[in-house]
Amino acid sequence: MVTTVVLGAGIGGVSQAFELKSVLGSEDRVVVINEQSTFEFTPSNPWVAVGWRKEQQITIDLIPVFKKHGIEFIPTAASQLLPEKNQILLADGGVVDYDYLVVATGPKLAFDEIEGLGPDGHTSSICRTGHALRSQRDFEALVSKPGPVVVGAAQGASCYGPAYEYAFILDTELRKRKLRDRVPMTFVTPEPYIGHLGLDGVGDTKGMLESELRDRHIHWITNAKIDRIDAGEMALTEVDEEGADKRQHSLEFSHAMILPAFKGVDVVADVDGLVNPRGFVVVDEFQRNPAYPNIYSVGVCIAIPPVGPTPLPVGVPKTGYMIESMVAATAKNIHDAISGDALSHRATWDAVCLADFGDSGVAFIASPQIPPRNINFAAKGKWVHLAKIAFEKYFLRKVRQGLNEPFYEKQIMKWIGAERLKGAR
Repeated sequence: MVTTVVLGAGIGGVSQAFELKSVLGSEDRVVVINEQSTFEFTPSNPWVAVGWRKEQQITIDLIPVFKKHGIEFIPTAASQLLPEKNQILLADGGVVDYDYLVVATGPKLAFDEIEGLGPDGHTSSICRTGHALRSQRDFEALVSKPGPVVVGAAQGASCYGPAYEYAFILDTELRKRKLRDRVPMTFVTPEPYIGHLGLDGVGDTKGMLESELRDRHIHWITNAKIDRIDAGEMALTEVDEEGADKRQHSLEFSHAMILPAFKGVDVVADVDGLVNPRGFVVVDEFQRNPAYPNIYSVGVCIAIPPVGPTPLPVGVPKTGYMIESMVAATAKNIHDAISGDALSHRATWDAVCLADFGDSGVAFIASPQIPPRNINFAAKGKWVHLAKIAFEKYFLRKVRQGLNEPFYEKQIMKWIGAERLKGAR
């Protein structure tokens, strides 16, 4: 009997547990460790922040789900990883032994890198569902007393889609409430240009997103380094193409949502040979760590180098399709490792994303993720908004039922392909 532990129960961790259970032998153990017992569907958090979703609509109690599918679940935070002993120490004093480990923790949110950033400071967040609920309260306060809004991402961030989504969803809801004319909006980002997305753009994301911001009367500042955030005021510096300070800004706000930079979580961040200087897990082409070959990693917590130099640090996103591909390859490689076979399964590190704008959206495909690409495509339409709703419903059903169907590959690629063909005609 082989024990494979999955550390984390987000989109990557839950998918990995189900995939391992379907691929490994019936006698092999799959164990999930996570600091909380509920699953949160993170892509829906922008909707939570404006009241379009309630917490119970996008969260699932994992205890009965995992029990039903024969997956052992430990809803306790991990405090330390001891790879030399193949052990994980738990916050409650427990010890978990493993033969194979998959790190799927997601990121640590580095709010502390900027004074005043985050829910414990002066800005909102949509990175966690609890944060989004607090953001909703901030949004309702804005509705009661309209004023300026600042939305965007901090330097070093590696997930820009949700910031664009929140800005456009917020605009949509304010227009519905007939308040948009009383709320000036500014989008701030360390990206060298709008639509860079950590991928040096995909298709015409630059033109599409600039046009969308312009049509919605949202001003923007690129190459923006946030220096400090006080109550109702954000100090930032705009840098030039060489990264030298060019202009300082001071933006007043009644409501602000800024995505932070990401780091590796504490439990792995100081393990020598496992992670890079930011604490992200280093993996080879098989999702396996070179220093510890029985440790694999998937999702946002893995190390991927930037696509190229930028004036300010701009990280690379890990999209749902990419994570889905990592999960499938990892499960098959662990199966082969147990069987004594050579590893051969590689993830498709292509970026496929649906960015919802509340009443429309943009879908893009970057294959491969780093240019030059075989596919470099972006398309806009209301169908993207509808596809994101469909994805939400599917994935929540997948978690409840323990499904292993590749949604991005089968459905979203089909939709995007159909849209591309329609545009080509």
